[in-house]
Amino acid sequence: MATSPPPRRLVGLSAKMYFSLSRNREVTKGFLDCLSRTSLESLSNVDIFIIPDFVSLTETIGQLKSSPVPIWPGAQDCHWEDSGAFTGEVSPAVLSEAGVKIVEVGHAERRRLFGENDATVAKKAAAVSRNGMVPLVCIGEQTKGDIGVAVDECRTQVEAVLAAVPSAAEVALAYEPVWAIGASQPAAEDHVLKVVQGIRRLDCVKSRQGTIRVVYGGSAGPGLYERLKSGLDGLFLGRFGHDPERFVKTILEVAQA
Repeated sequence: MATSPPPRRLVGLSAKMYFSLSRNREVTKGFLDCLSRTSLESLSNVDIFIIPDFVSLTETIGQLKSSPVPIWPGAQDCHWEDSGAFTGEVSPAVLSEAGVKIVEVGHAERRRLFGENDATVAKKAAAVSRNGMVPLVCIGEQTKGDIGVAVDECRTQVEAVLAAVPSAAEVALAYEPVWAIGASQPAAEDHVLKVVQGIRRLDCVKSRQGTIRVVYGGSAGPGLYERLKSGLDGLFLGRFGHDPERFVKTILEVAQA
């Protein structure tokens, strides 16, 4: 059942809107060069993903085809409809056709800057799943408080998504406390582990037939996953992973933990 951590780890990064076209190309090439110098056997139990910006996406997909191990191309968002008069939006059906395997939805920035809510995120997650991709759903509590408060805030986010996505479909949850984003002190590791434990115990999670992997989406550093591996299935990196050598080193840490 979904309460048991699956054998495969999950680790990846988002470029957000930090890279130019040329920089994205260079970083992807650097990542593939670093990856080619690692032992492929050591990566046999980990799924790796890269989420570039939309303009770079198809070029990145082309670059990743030369990878010595499968890499999931990802997208940073999508619309909940496959087609229609939605100017400026991105179709999940087209993303799937392009070769995208995982789509990030519900990031705190999308909620804060663009007014997305649980219902919006649930519709997007359903669209991702409907088109044969894995929804990577960002969750986290707004309020700094005790574990019960944190789990309860996350519960409403998780319940909305899982009610919209078929029970047999795979879902990935990326947990990071919203109050810790950009803070001088990140969330304590004990806090992260206890909240994730509470999320795994939710009825909507335990009752699912499909795989649910829970990754940590907060600030990463050397050795972090070793301290979180008892409760988390991987890491979702931001700027820390934009250095190819650090990204590959983190992938190996997750794979070997």
